[in-house]
Amino acid sequence: MRLVVARCQVDYAGRLTAHLPLATRLIMVKSDGSVLIHSDGGSYKPLNWMSPPCSLREGVADDGVAEWTVSATKSDDTLRIRIEEVLHDSAHDLGIDPGLQKDGVEKHLQELLAEHTTTFGDGMSLVRREFMTAIGPVDLLCRDAGGAAVAVEIKRRGDIDGVEQLTRYLELMNRDPQLRPVRGIFAAQEIKPQARTLATDRGIECVVVDYDALRGIDDPSLRLF
Repeated sequence: MRLVVARCQVDYAGRLTAHLPLATRLIMVKSDGSVLIHSDGGSYKPLNWMSPPCSLREGVADDGVAEWTVSATKSDDTLRIRIEEVLHDSAHDLGIDPGLQKDGVEKHLQELLAEHTTTFGDGMSLVRREFMTAIGPVDLLCRDAGGAAVAVEIKRRGDIDGVEQLTRYLELMNRDPQLRPVRGIFAAQEIKPQARTLATDRGIECVVVDYDALRGIDDPSLRLF
């Protein structure tokens, strides 16, 4: 991973355009090729980013200022980072990450819902568990009866942070032409009213799941083999 703290200006062009005026920011370049721009605030959500597959080219603009160009491989999206001053530049080998270790109940809940995806609707089928994005894995990637992609984030207790997390996953996944459009489902044993309101406002479906009922479906004592 490469970490660069710099005074920079950032312009994104693609399915939308976005501009970040000159300011000091953290530029993170991960080994998977993703590039993320962070400010000193806003929790762990980047201000802008380019998810893999993409390529990074370091060059110099016509006026002599350093400029990075990040280009998406499967689309015409570009991220241009104009670097006025570098305050820090370092690279670190983080090795292989073992992945997020969830507590037993949430992990088992994910396993049960992966086996019983029709909990989210008739015709729903599982594509993959722990589908990786540039900022972490979404719990389940499914396809609905019409073949559309569905990202499912699973929590024991659903709060606003969980909705924000799923929102970020959806933003990334909807940049992938092979997936989009991707809709979201926020599943939890209990969903707080504020989280439900935010999810509804963002077009995310909320599903309250009964852990004990799902365990009953998967009761080993009821199996013939």
